[in-house]
Amino acid sequence: MSVLDKPPIHEVSIVTDNRVVIVTGGAQGIGLGIVKAFSEGGNQVVIADIDEEAALEAVDSLKDSTVPPISIATDVAGETSVRRLVDDVANRFGRIDVIVNNAGISAPRERIEDFSITDWDRVLAVNLRGPFMLTKFAAPWLRKAAGGGCVINLASTRALMSEPNTFPYSASKGGIVALTHALAVSLGPDVRVNAISPGWIEVADWQKSANRQTPVHRPEDLSQHPVGRVGKPSDIASLCLYLSSPEASFITGQNFVVDGGMTVKMIYEPD
Repeated sequence: MSVLDKPPIHEVSIVTDNRVVIVTGGAQGIGLGIVKAFSEGGNQVVIADIDEEAALEAVDSLKDSTVPPISIATDVAGETSVRRLVDDVANRFGRIDVIVNNAGISAPRERIEDFSITDWDRVLAVNLRGPFMLTKFAAPWLRKAAGGGCVINLASTRALMSEPNTFPYSASKGGIVALTHALAVSLGPDVRVNAISPGWIEVADWQKSANRQTPVHRPEDLSQHPVGRVGKPSDIASLCLYLSSPEASFITGQNFVVDGGMTVKMIYEPD
C-alpha cells in the first residue's frame, strides 16, 4: 500500500496557539524556503509533499527551528489525499490559518502536434486542480482563523509570458492568477487570497541530497535581471510572510511578480 493510501494518523489533538500553515510541495525548492521562513517565524508548518524522502530530509534539516515542521505525504491532484491532509491537520492542531499552494510540475517540451493529452491533464491536475481542492476543503477552517485566513497561490511569470512548447505549465499558471481573484471575491472578507509569480528562482541547492547541485550562473544570466542577480527562495518566502501578516490585511486578489525586473526589461537580439 502506498504511503498516500494509508489511513490518516489519529493522534491526540495538539491544540496550538501558533498559526498553522500548510505548504504544498514544501520539501524542496521554493517550497522549502517558504517552510523555513514560517517555521523560524514561530508558525506550526505542515509540509504536504508527494516525495516522502525529500519531506523527511526537510523536517530533519529544520528540527532546530523555532517551531519544527511536520510532514504529511500528499498528492495534491488526488481528492482523497487532499481531504485526508486537511482532516489530519485539523485533528492534530485544531486550526488551519494559512495555506500556501506551491506544489507544481512541468511537462516535456514538445510541439503541440506531439504533445500528450495525459501530460496535459497531469500538469493541470497538480498545478490548478490541486490549489482549488486544498482551498475548498480548508475553507471552513480558514474562515475561523483569528484575524482572518490567508491563501497564497504560487503562479509564475509564465502566466504572463512563455517559452516555446510550455502549453500546460503556462496555462495552469494563468489559471492560478484567475483562480486567485475568483477565490478572493468568493471567500472575502473572512479569507484573503493572493498570488505570487516568481521569475528565475535558483533552487538547485534547495533539493533533497540525492539531487542537490551547486548553482552556476553566467554573467549574462545575471545581467538580464535589472537587480543584477537571479532569485533565491527567500525572496519568495519573505513576501509570503508579509502577505500572511496583519500588515497586509488590505491586500487581496492580487498577483505579485517577483522576478528581479526581468519581465519588464526589453531584450533585443544583437545586430
